[in-house]
Amino acid sequence: MPRFTFPELPLDGLLRRAAARVPCTTALTSGATTVTYGQLDARADRIARCLARLTGRRDAVVGVANTLDTVFPAAYYGASRSGATVALINPLLNEHALHHVCATAGVEVAVVPRSTAEQLTKLRDRLPLLRTVVVTDADDGVVPGDAVPLHVALAGVPDDPYEPEGPGTDPGSVACLHFTTGTTGRSKGVRLTHRNVVANATQTALAHRLDATSVTLNHLPLFHVMHLNSAVSAGASQILCPDPDPVASLAVAAREGCTHYYGLPARLHRLADDPRLAQAPEGVPAGPRLTAVLSGGTALAPAAARRLQAALEVPVVQGYGLAELSPLSHTQRPGDAPVRGCVGWALPGTECRVVELDSRQPVPVGATGEVQVRGPQVMAGYQDDDEPSPVDADGWFSTGDIGHLDEDGRLYLADRLGDVFKYDNELVSPTSVERVIEDDPRVAECVVVGRPDPVHGATAWAGVVLRDPPPGPRDAVLASVAERANRRLAVFERLHTVEALDAVPRTPTGKPERQALRRRLRA
Repeated sequence: MPRFTFPELPLDGLLRRAAARVPCTTALTSGATTVTYGQLDARADRIARCLARLTGRRDAVVGVANTLDTVFPAAYYGASRSGATVALINPLLNEHALHHVCATAGVEVAVVPRSTAEQLTKLRDRLPLLRTVVVTDADDGVVPGDAVPLHVALAGVPDDPYEPEGPGTDPGSVACLHFTTGTTGRSKGVRLTHRNVVANATQTALAHRLDATSVTLNHLPLFHVMHLNSAVSAGASQILCPDPDPVASLAVAAREGCTHYYGLPARLHRLADDPRLAQAPEGVPAGPRLTAVLSGGTALAPAAARRLQAALEVPVVQGYGLAELSPLSHTQRPGDAPVRGCVGWALPGTECRVVELDSRQPVPVGATGEVQVRGPQVMAGYQDDDEPSPVDADGWFSTGDIGHLDEDGRLYLADRLGDVFKYDNELVSPTSVERVIEDDPRVAECVVVGRPDPVHGATAWAGVVLRDPPPGPRDAVLASVAERANRRLAVFERLHTVEALDAVPRTPTGKPERQALRRRLRA
Protein backbone atom coordinates (compact mmCIF):
# COMPACT_ATOMS: atom_id res chain seq x y z
CA MET A 1 0.00 0.00 0.00
CA PRO A 2 1.49 3.41 -0.96
CA ARG A 3 2.34 5.72 1.91
CA PHE A 4 -0.26 8.43 2.49
CA THR A 5 1.03 12.00 2.33
CA PHE A 6 -0.67 15.37 2.55
CA PRO A 7 0.54 18.97 2.23
CA GLU A 8 1.77 20.86 5.29
CA LEU A 9 -0.55 23.82 4.78
CA PRO A 10 -2.64 26.00 7.07
CA LEU A 11 -6.40 25.55 6.61
CA ASP A 12 -6.77 28.66 4.43
CA GLY A 13 -3.80 27.43 2.40
CA LEU A 14 -6.15 24.93 0.73
CA LEU A 15 -8.00 27.85 -0.86
CA ARG A 16 -4.82 29.83 -1.63
CA ARG A 17 -3.38 26.77 -3.44
CA ALA A 18 -6.59 26.18 -5.43
CA ALA A 19 -6.73 29.86 -6.45
CA ALA A 20 -3.15 29.66 -7.69
CA ARG A 21 -3.75 26.45 -9.63
CA VAL A 22 -7.23 27.01 -11.08
CA PRO A 23 -8.11 30.71 -10.54
CA CYS A 24 -10.79 30.79 -13.26
CA THR A 25 -12.45 27.49 -12.32
CA THR A 26 -15.87 27.83 -10.72
CA ALA A 27 -15.57 27.15 -7.00
CA LEU A 28 -19.21 27.74 -6.01
CA THR A 29 -22.54 28.03 -7.76
CA SER A 30 -25.74 28.96 -5.93
CA GLY A 31 -28.68 29.74 -8.17
CA ALA A 32 -27.57 32.47 -10.55
CA THR A 33 -24.49 33.32 -8.45
CA THR A 34 -21.14 31.90 -9.54
CA VAL A 35 -17.83 32.41 -7.73
CA THR A 36 -14.44 31.37 -9.15
CA TYR A 37 -11.54 30.21 -7.00
CA GLY A 38 -9.75 33.48 -7.65
CA GLN A 39 -12.79 35.47 -6.53
CA LEU A 40 -13.34 33.29 -3.45
CA ASP A 41 -9.71 33.73 -2.41
CA ALA A 42 -9.98 37.51 -2.82
CA ARG A 43 -13.18 37.57 -0.72
CA ALA A 44 -11.42 35.53 1.97
CA ASP A 45 -8.59 38.08 1.94
CA ARG A 46 -11.00 40.99 2.51
CA ILE A 47 -12.78 39.19 5.34
CA ALA A 48 -9.44 38.20 6.90
CA ARG A 49 -8.28 41.82 6.96
CA CYS A 50 -11.65 42.95 8.33
CA LEU A 51 -11.63 40.36 11.11
CA ALA A 52 -8.03 41.13 12.00
CA ARG A 53 -9.09 44.75 12.61
CA LEU A 54 -12.14 43.71 14.63
CA THR A 55 -10.29 41.23 16.85
CA GLY A 56 -6.97 43.06 17.11
CA ARG A 57 -4.92 39.90 17.47
CA ARG A 58 -4.16 36.54 15.83
CA ASP A 59 -5.34 34.13 18.52
CA ALA A 60 -8.95 35.32 18.73
CA VAL A 61 -11.98 33.04 18.30
CA VAL A 62 -14.36 33.92 15.48
CA GLY A 63 -17.71 32.16 15.25
CA VAL A 64 -18.92 31.49 11.70
CA ALA A 65 -22.37 30.11 10.86
CA ASN A 66 -22.18 27.31 8.30
CA THR A 67 -25.05 28.45 6.11
CA LEU A 68 -25.39 26.83 2.68
CA ASP A 69 -24.45 29.90 0.64
CA THR A 70 -21.43 31.48 -1.01
CA VAL A 71 -20.72 33.70 2.01
CA PHE A 72 -19.78 30.92 4.43
CA PRO A 73 -16.69 29.59 2.57
CA ALA A 74 -15.23 33.10 2.30
CA ALA A 75 -15.90 33.78 5.98
CA TYR A 76 -14.58 30.36 7.04
CA TYR A 77 -11.28 30.61 5.18
CA GLY A 78 -11.04 34.35 5.85
CA ALA A 79 -11.38 33.89 9.60
CA SER A 80 -8.66 31.24 9.52
CA ARG A 81 -6.43 33.44 7.35
CA SER A 82 -6.75 36.28 9.87
CA GLY A 83 -5.05 34.01 12.42
CA ALA A 84 -8.23 33.29 14.37
CA THR A 85 -9.59 29.95 15.51
CA VAL A 86 -12.86 29.29 13.66
CA ALA A 87 -15.76 28.13 15.83
CA LEU A 88 -18.51 26.65 13.66
CA ILE A 89 -22.00 27.82 14.64
CA ASN A 90 -25.05 25.85 13.54
CA PRO A 91 -27.64 28.51 12.57
CA LEU A 92 -30.46 26.12 13.48
CA LEU A 93 -29.51 26.03 17.19
CA ASN A 94 -31.93 27.24 19.83
CA GLU A 95 -30.84 29.98 22.26
CA HIS A 96 -29.71 27.56 24.97
CA ALA A 97 -27.51 25.55 22.61
CA LEU A 98 -26.23 28.70 20.89
CA HIS A 99 -25.15 30.14 24.24
CA HIS A 100 -23.37 26.88 25.11
CA VAL A 101 -21.41 26.90 21.83
CA CYS A 102 -20.40 30.57 21.99
CA ALA A 103 -19.52 30.45 25.69
CA THR A 104 -17.55 27.21 25.42
CA ALA A 105 -15.63 28.41 22.38
CA GLY A 106 -15.07 31.92 23.77
CA VAL A 107 -16.42 33.58 20.61
CA GLU A 108 -15.37 37.23 20.32
CA VAL A 109 -16.69 38.03 16.83
CA ALA A 110 -19.64 36.20 15.27
CA VAL A 111 -20.28 36.13 11.51
CA VAL A 112 -23.87 34.89 11.27
CA PRO A 113 -27.21 35.32 9.46
CA ARG A 114 -29.81 37.74 10.80
CA SER A 115 -31.85 35.01 12.55
CA THR A 116 -28.82 33.95 14.60
CA ALA A 117 -27.84 37.58 15.23
CA GLU A 118 -31.29 38.18 16.75
CA GLN A 119 -30.71 35.31 19.18
CA LEU A 120 -27.23 36.57 20.05
CA THR A 121 -28.67 40.03 20.81
CA LYS A 122 -30.75 38.43 23.57
CA LEU A 123 -27.68 36.60 24.89
CA ARG A 124 -25.14 39.44 24.87
CA ASP A 125 -25.26 40.01 28.64
CA ARG A 126 -24.40 36.32 29.15
CA LEU A 127 -21.56 36.33 26.61
CA PRO A 128 -19.07 38.88 27.96
CA LEU A 129 -16.37 37.94 25.41
CA LEU A 130 -18.63 38.58 22.41
CA ARG A 131 -17.77 42.07 21.14
CA THR A 132 -19.06 42.21 17.57
CA VAL A 133 -21.81 40.49 15.58
CA VAL A 134 -21.50 40.71 11.79
CA VAL A 135 -24.67 39.89 9.82
CA THR A 136 -24.13 38.10 6.52
CA ASP A 137 -27.59 38.52 4.95
CA ALA A 138 -28.42 42.15 5.79
CA ASP A 139 -28.08 43.75 2.36
CA ASP A 140 -31.00 46.00 3.34
CA GLY A 141 -28.97 47.28 6.29
CA VAL A 142 -31.53 46.15 8.89
CA VAL A 143 -29.78 44.37 11.78
CA PRO A 144 -30.69 43.66 15.41
CA GLY A 145 -29.13 45.66 18.23
CA ASP A 146 -25.60 46.87 17.58
CA ALA A 147 -24.82 44.22 14.97
CA VAL A 148 -23.05 45.28 11.76
CA PRO A 149 -24.03 44.26 8.20
CA LEU A 150 -21.20 42.42 6.45
CA HIS A 151 -21.12 44.89 3.55
CA VAL A 152 -20.70 47.75 6.04
CA ALA A 153 -17.91 45.94 7.89
CA LEU A 154 -16.13 45.37 4.56
CA ALA A 155 -16.56 48.91 3.28
CA GLY A 156 -13.17 50.29 2.28
CA VAL A 157 -11.34 47.01 2.97
CA PRO A 158 -9.02 46.18 0.02
CA ASP A 159 -8.99 42.71 -1.49
CA ASP A 160 -5.25 42.44 -2.13
CA PRO A 161 -3.62 39.27 -0.70
CA TYR A 162 -3.56 39.28 3.08
CA GLU A 163 -1.05 37.57 5.33
CA PRO A 164 -1.06 38.17 9.10
CA GLU A 165 2.06 39.66 10.61
CA GLY A 166 4.41 37.52 12.66
CA PRO A 167 5.50 33.89 12.29
CA GLY A 168 3.67 31.54 9.96
CA THR A 169 0.87 29.27 11.12
CA ASP A 170 1.95 26.15 13.01
CA PRO A 171 0.16 23.18 11.33
CA GLY A 172 -0.19 21.65 14.79
CA SER A 173 -2.08 24.64 16.20
CA VAL A 174 -5.87 24.64 16.52
CA ALA A 175 -7.65 25.77 13.36
CA CYS A 176 -11.28 24.98 14.13
CA LEU A 177 -13.70 24.19 16.90
CA HIS A 178 -16.40 21.78 15.75
CA PHE A 179 -19.21 20.89 18.11
CA THR A 180 -20.63 17.40 18.43
CA THR A 181 -24.35 16.88 17.87
CA GLY A 182 -24.95 16.23 21.57
CA THR A 183 -27.22 13.22 20.98
CA THR A 184 -25.68 11.35 23.94
CA GLY A 185 -25.11 14.31 26.26
CA ARG A 186 -24.09 17.97 26.08
CA SER A 187 -22.41 19.13 22.90
CA LYS A 188 -18.60 19.05 23.12
CA GLY A 189 -16.21 21.45 21.45
CA VAL A 190 -13.71 19.47 19.37
CA ARG A 191 -10.31 21.08 18.77
CA LEU A 192 -9.05 20.32 15.25
CA THR A 193 -5.61 21.41 14.10
CA HIS A 194 -4.69 22.73 10.67
CA ARG A 195 -2.94 19.40 10.08
CA ASN A 196 -6.10 17.45 11.07
CA VAL A 197 -8.33 19.33 8.65
CA VAL A 198 -5.91 19.45 5.71
CA ALA A 199 -5.10 15.75 6.09
CA ASN A 200 -8.78 14.80 6.15
CA ALA A 201 -9.55 17.02 3.15
CA THR A 202 -6.82 15.16 1.23
CA GLN A 203 -8.04 11.76 2.46
CA THR A 204 -11.64 12.51 1.51
CA ALA A 205 -10.74 13.82 -1.94
CA LEU A 206 -8.76 10.63 -2.61
CA ALA A 207 -11.46 8.31 -1.27
CA HIS A 208 -14.26 10.08 -3.16
CA ARG A 209 -12.14 10.37 -6.34
CA LEU A 210 -12.41 14.14 -6.56
CA ASP A 211 -10.24 16.15 -8.95
CA ALA A 212 -10.33 19.46 -10.77
CA THR A 213 -12.86 18.07 -13.28
CA SER A 214 -15.34 17.05 -10.56
CA VAL A 215 -18.60 18.92 -9.98
CA THR A 216 -20.22 18.16 -6.62
CA LEU A 217 -23.85 18.76 -5.71
CA ASN A 218 -24.26 19.76 -2.07
CA HIS A 219 -27.86 18.87 -1.13
CA LEU A 220 -27.57 19.45 2.60
CA PRO A 221 -29.48 21.88 4.85
CA LEU A 222 -26.18 23.37 6.06
CA PHE A 223 -22.65 23.65 4.68
CA HIS A 224 -20.56 20.78 6.04
CA VAL A 225 -16.86 21.61 6.01
CA MET A 226 -15.92 18.08 4.93
CA HIS A 227 -17.55 18.72 1.55
CA LEU A 228 -16.09 22.23 1.39
CA ASN A 229 -12.51 21.32 2.27
CA SER A 230 -12.30 18.15 0.16
CA ALA A 231 -13.64 19.94 -2.94
CA VAL A 232 -11.27 22.89 -2.44
CA SER A 233 -8.39 20.48 -1.86
CA ALA A 234 -9.12 18.89 -5.26
CA GLY A 235 -9.99 22.15 -7.05
CA ALA A 236 -13.47 20.81 -7.77
CA SER A 237 -16.61 22.88 -8.41
CA GLN A 238 -19.46 22.86 -5.88
CA ILE A 239 -23.14 23.35 -6.66
CA LEU A 240 -25.18 24.47 -3.64
CA CYS A 241 -28.79 23.26 -3.67
CA PRO A 242 -30.85 24.66 -0.77
CA ASP A 243 -34.14 23.34 -2.20
CA PRO A 244 -35.14 20.49 0.18
CA ASP A 245 -37.06 18.69 -2.60
CA PRO A 246 -34.80 15.73 -3.48
CA VAL A 247 -36.30 15.28 -6.95
CA ALA A 248 -35.70 18.94 -7.75
CA SER A 249 -32.08 18.44 -6.71
CA LEU A 250 -31.70 15.79 -9.41
CA ALA A 251 -32.72 18.33 -12.03
CA VAL A 252 -30.04 20.70 -10.68
CA ALA A 253 -27.46 17.89 -10.81
CA ALA A 254 -28.35 17.14 -14.44
CA ARG A 255 -28.36 20.80 -15.48
CA GLU A 256 -24.97 21.49 -13.87
CA GLY A 257 -23.30 18.27 -15.03
CA CYS A 258 -22.60 17.05 -11.50
CA THR A 259 -20.28 14.10 -10.96
CA HIS A 260 -20.88 13.63 -7.20
CA TYR A 261 -24.18 14.01 -5.31
CA TYR A 262 -23.91 14.55 -1.53
CA GLY A 263 -27.10 14.06 0.48
CA LEU A 264 -28.38 13.28 3.95
CA PRO A 265 -29.85 9.80 4.57
CA ALA A 266 -33.23 11.28 5.57
CA ARG A 267 -33.50 13.08 2.21
CA LEU A 268 -32.20 10.07 0.28
CA HIS A 269 -34.82 7.87 1.96
CA ARG A 270 -37.51 10.29 0.76
CA LEU A 271 -36.00 10.33 -2.70
CA ALA A 272 -35.96 6.53 -2.90
CA ASP A 273 -39.67 6.43 -1.97
CA ASP A 274 -40.74 9.36 -4.17
CA PRO A 275 -43.07 8.17 -6.96
CA ARG A 276 -41.67 10.88 -9.25
CA LEU A 277 -38.35 9.02 -9.36
CA ALA A 278 -39.96 6.02 -11.03
CA GLN A 279 -41.72 8.31 -13.49
CA ALA A 280 -38.49 9.94 -14.64
CA PRO A 281 -37.85 9.79 -18.39
CA GLU A 282 -35.51 7.16 -19.76
CA GLY A 283 -31.86 7.59 -18.92
CA VAL A 284 -30.18 8.68 -15.71
CA PRO A 285 -32.40 11.42 -14.22
CA ALA A 286 -29.47 13.10 -12.40
CA GLY A 287 -27.44 13.50 -15.59
CA PRO A 288 -24.94 11.42 -17.56
CA ARG A 289 -21.85 12.66 -15.68
CA LEU A 290 -23.03 11.49 -12.24
CA THR A 291 -20.65 8.83 -10.83
CA ALA A 292 -21.87 8.40 -7.24
CA VAL A 293 -24.43 9.36 -4.62
CA LEU A 294 -22.68 9.76 -1.27
CA SER A 295 -24.43 9.53 2.10
CA GLY A 296 -23.23 10.09 5.65
CA GLY A 297 -24.24 11.27 9.11
CA THR A 298 -26.37 8.25 9.92
CA ALA A 299 -27.22 4.93 8.31
CA LEU A 300 -28.96 4.74 4.93
CA ALA A 301 -31.14 1.63 4.72
CA PRO A 302 -29.77 -0.85 2.14
CA ALA A 303 -33.22 -1.20 0.56
CA ALA A 304 -33.33 2.55 -0.09
CA ALA A 305 -29.76 2.48 -1.41
CA ARG A 306 -30.64 -0.35 -3.80
CA ARG A 307 -33.70 1.51 -5.11
CA LEU A 308 -31.62 4.62 -5.73
CA GLN A 309 -28.87 2.64 -7.45
CA ALA A 310 -31.42 1.02 -9.74
CA ALA A 311 -33.15 4.32 -10.57
CA LEU A 312 -30.05 6.50 -10.99
CA GLU A 313 -27.76 3.77 -12.39
CA VAL A 314 -24.85 4.91 -10.22
CA PRO A 315 -23.33 3.59 -6.95
CA VAL A 316 -24.79 4.78 -3.63
CA VAL A 317 -21.89 5.08 -1.17
CA GLN A 318 -22.10 5.17 2.63
CA GLY A 319 -19.49 6.89 4.78
CA TYR A 320 -18.69 7.12 8.49
CA GLY A 321 -17.02 9.66 10.71
CA LEU A 322 -17.27 11.89 13.77
CA ALA A 323 -16.46 15.50 14.59
CA GLU A 324 -13.42 14.17 16.46
CA LEU A 325 -12.13 12.67 13.18
CA SER A 326 -12.21 15.91 11.16
CA PRO A 327 -14.72 14.22 10.37
CA LEU A 328 -14.35 11.21 8.00
CA SER A 329 -12.62 7.89 8.75
CA HIS A 330 -14.36 5.29 6.52
CA THR A 331 -16.19 5.06 3.25
CA GLN A 332 -17.52 2.41 0.93
CA ARG A 333 -16.11 2.12 -2.57
CA PRO A 334 -18.14 2.59 -5.74
CA GLY A 335 -19.45 -0.82 -6.74
CA ASP A 336 -19.84 -2.10 -3.17
CA ALA A 337 -23.22 -3.80 -2.68
CA PRO A 338 -25.33 -2.09 0.01
CA VAL A 339 -25.06 -4.19 3.19
CA ARG A 340 -26.68 -3.36 6.50
CA GLY A 341 -24.28 -1.62 8.85
CA CYS A 342 -21.33 -1.62 6.44
CA VAL A 343 -19.50 1.70 6.16
CA GLY A 344 -16.58 0.38 4.13
CA TRP A 345 -12.85 0.73 4.43
CA ALA A 346 -10.65 3.10 6.42
CA LEU A 347 -9.45 6.17 4.50
CA PRO A 348 -5.83 6.35 3.27
CA GLY A 349 -3.47 6.78 6.21
CA THR A 350 -6.11 5.58 8.70
CA GLU A 351 -5.97 2.53 10.96
CA CYS A 352 -9.01 0.87 12.53
CA ARG A 353 -9.43 -1.84 15.15
CA VAL A 354 -12.15 -3.20 17.44
CA VAL A 355 -11.54 -3.71 21.18
CA GLU A 356 -13.35 -5.58 23.95
CA LEU A 357 -15.45 -3.25 26.08
CA ASP A 358 -13.94 -4.14 29.46
CA SER A 359 -10.37 -5.34 28.82
CA ARG A 360 -9.80 -2.86 25.91
CA GLN A 361 -7.85 -5.58 24.10
CA PRO A 362 -8.27 -6.04 20.32
CA VAL A 363 -10.84 -8.70 19.41
CA PRO A 364 -10.65 -11.19 16.52
CA VAL A 365 -12.06 -10.49 13.07
CA GLY A 366 -15.85 -10.70 13.16
CA ALA A 367 -16.11 -10.16 16.93
CA THR A 368 -18.09 -7.18 18.22
CA GLY A 369 -16.63 -4.42 20.40
CA GLU A 370 -15.87 -0.71 20.46
CA VAL A 371 -14.41 0.78 17.28
CA GLN A 372 -11.09 2.62 17.58
CA VAL A 373 -9.41 4.78 14.90
CA ARG A 374 -5.88 6.15 14.55
CA GLY A 375 -4.65 8.58 11.89
CA PRO A 376 -3.66 12.17 11.11
CA GLN A 377 -7.32 13.29 11.32
CA VAL A 378 -7.72 12.41 15.02
CA MET A 379 -8.51 15.55 17.03
CA ALA A 380 -6.16 17.42 19.35
CA GLY A 381 -8.68 17.21 22.23
CA TYR A 382 -11.81 18.83 23.64
CA GLN A 383 -12.20 22.52 24.39
CA ASP A 384 -13.36 21.77 27.93
CA ASP A 385 -10.28 20.63 29.85
CA ASP A 386 -12.51 18.72 32.26
CA GLU A 387 -13.81 16.54 29.40
CA PRO A 388 -11.88 13.23 29.46
CA SER A 389 -9.99 12.54 26.25
CA PRO A 390 -10.97 9.39 24.32
CA VAL A 391 -7.50 9.28 22.70
CA ASP A 392 -5.02 6.95 24.41
CA ALA A 393 -1.23 7.33 24.68
CA ASP A 394 -0.73 5.42 21.41
CA GLY A 395 -3.05 7.71 19.47
CA TRP A 396 -6.08 5.37 19.31
CA PHE A 397 -9.38 7.26 19.43
CA SER A 398 -12.29 5.38 21.03
CA THR A 399 -15.30 6.27 18.89
CA GLY A 400 -18.06 5.15 21.26
CA ASP A 401 -19.51 3.09 18.40
CA ILE A 402 -20.06 -0.66 18.54
CA GLY A 403 -19.14 -2.73 15.50
CA HIS A 404 -16.90 -5.34 13.92
CA LEU A 405 -14.41 -5.79 11.07
CA ASP A 406 -14.66 -8.46 8.39
CA GLU A 407 -11.75 -10.40 6.87
CA ASP A 408 -11.33 -7.79 4.14
CA GLY A 409 -11.05 -4.94 6.64
CA ARG A 410 -14.50 -3.46 6.09
CA LEU A 411 -16.15 -1.90 9.13
CA TYR A 412 -19.71 -2.76 10.19
CA LEU A 413 -21.47 -0.59 12.78
CA ALA A 414 -24.22 -1.65 15.16
CA ASP A 415 -24.88 1.19 17.62
CA ARG A 416 -23.51 3.93 19.81
CA LEU A 417 -22.05 2.63 23.05
CA GLY A 418 -24.59 4.77 24.95
CA ASP A 419 -27.49 3.30 22.96
CA VAL A 420 -26.85 -0.41 23.50
CA PHE A 421 -28.35 -1.94 26.63
CA LYS A 422 -28.16 -5.21 28.53
CA TYR A 423 -30.99 -7.69 29.00
CA ASP A 424 -29.72 -9.91 31.82
CA ASN A 425 -26.06 -10.10 30.75
CA GLU A 426 -26.63 -9.99 27.00
CA LEU A 427 -25.80 -6.86 24.99
CA VAL A 428 -28.70 -5.67 22.80
CA SER A 429 -28.17 -3.50 19.73
CA PRO A 430 -31.24 -1.28 19.11
CA THR A 431 -30.24 -0.80 15.47
CA SER A 432 -30.13 -4.55 14.87
CA VAL A 433 -33.63 -4.91 16.33
CA GLU A 434 -34.87 -1.98 14.21
CA ARG A 435 -33.64 -3.68 11.06
CA VAL A 436 -35.78 -6.73 11.81
CA ILE A 437 -38.86 -4.59 12.52
CA GLU A 438 -38.38 -2.52 9.37
CA ASP A 439 -38.40 -5.64 7.21
CA ASP A 440 -42.13 -5.73 7.90
CA PRO A 441 -43.92 -4.09 4.90
CA ARG A 442 -46.46 -2.55 7.29
CA VAL A 443 -43.73 -0.49 9.03
CA ALA A 444 -42.61 2.86 7.59
CA GLU A 445 -39.91 3.47 10.23
CA CYS A 446 -39.19 2.66 13.85
CA VAL A 447 -36.90 3.33 16.79
CA VAL A 448 -35.82 0.99 19.61
CA VAL A 449 -34.45 1.87 23.05
CA GLY A 450 -33.90 0.00 26.29
CA ARG A 451 -36.67 0.43 28.86
CA PRO A 452 -35.56 0.03 32.50
CA ASP A 453 -36.70 -3.29 33.97
CA PRO A 454 -36.22 -4.33 37.63
CA VAL A 455 -35.72 -8.00 36.73
CA HIS A 456 -33.73 -7.99 33.50
CA GLY A 457 -32.03 -4.57 33.64
CA ALA A 458 -33.69 -3.35 30.45
CA THR A 459 -36.10 -4.67 27.83
CA ALA A 460 -36.66 -3.61 24.23
CA TRP A 461 -39.22 -0.85 23.67
CA ALA A 462 -40.13 0.01 20.08
CA GLY A 463 -41.80 3.10 18.67
CA VAL A 464 -43.32 2.18 15.31
CA VAL A 465 -44.61 4.38 12.50
CA LEU A 466 -47.12 2.36 10.48
CA ARG A 467 -47.65 2.91 6.79
CA ASP A 468 -50.78 4.94 6.18
CA PRO A 469 -53.42 3.66 6.36
CA PRO A 470 -52.59 0.67 8.62
CA PRO A 471 -54.04 -2.60 7.29
CA GLY A 472 -56.50 -3.16 10.16
CA PRO A 473 -57.04 -1.85 13.73
CA ARG A 474 -53.85 -0.15 14.87
CA ASP A 475 -53.41 -2.07 18.15
CA ALA A 476 -53.89 -5.38 16.39
CA VAL A 477 -51.40 -4.42 13.69
CA LEU A 478 -48.81 -3.36 16.30
CA ALA A 479 -49.23 -6.67 18.14
CA SER A 480 -48.81 -8.52 14.86
CA VAL A 481 -45.69 -6.50 14.00
CA ALA A 482 -44.19 -7.36 17.39
CA GLU A 483 -45.08 -11.05 17.03
CA ARG A 484 -43.53 -11.22 13.55
CA ALA A 485 -40.33 -9.52 14.72
CA ASN A 486 -40.00 -11.61 17.88
CA ARG A 487 -40.03 -14.83 15.85
CA ARG A 488 -36.78 -13.62 14.25
CA LEU A 489 -35.14 -12.12 17.34
CA ALA A 490 -33.10 -13.78 20.07
CA VAL A 491 -34.79 -14.13 23.45
CA PHE A 492 -32.84 -11.19 24.92
CA GLU A 493 -33.67 -8.96 21.91
CA ARG A 494 -37.42 -9.52 21.82
CA LEU A 495 -39.86 -6.64 22.00
CA HIS A 496 -41.66 -6.25 25.31
CA THR A 497 -43.48 -3.01 24.48
CA VAL A 498 -44.55 -1.55 21.13
CA GLU A 499 -46.02 1.94 20.82
CA ALA A 500 -47.40 3.75 17.77
CA LEU A 501 -45.64 6.98 16.73
CA ASP A 502 -46.61 9.58 14.17
CA ALA A 503 -42.93 10.01 13.34
CA VAL A 504 -39.58 8.97 14.79
CA PRO A 505 -38.12 11.97 16.66
CA ARG A 506 -34.82 12.91 15.02
CA THR A 507 -31.97 15.40 15.37
CA PRO A 508 -31.39 17.99 12.61
CA THR A 509 -28.89 15.53 11.06
CA GLY A 510 -31.48 12.74 10.95
CA LYS A 511 -30.34 10.63 13.89
CA PRO A 512 -33.05 9.14 16.17
CA GLU A 513 -33.46 11.06 19.43
CA ARG A 514 -32.91 7.99 21.62
CA GLN A 515 -31.80 9.96 24.65
CA ALA A 516 -35.07 11.91 24.78
CA LEU A 517 -37.06 8.68 24.40
CA ARG A 518 -35.08 7.03 27.22
CA ARG A 519 -35.80 10.00 29.49
CA ARG A 520 -39.51 9.72 28.73
CA LEU A 521 -39.54 5.99 29.46
CA ARG A 522 -37.63 6.44 32.71
CA ALA A 523 -40.16 9.08 33.77
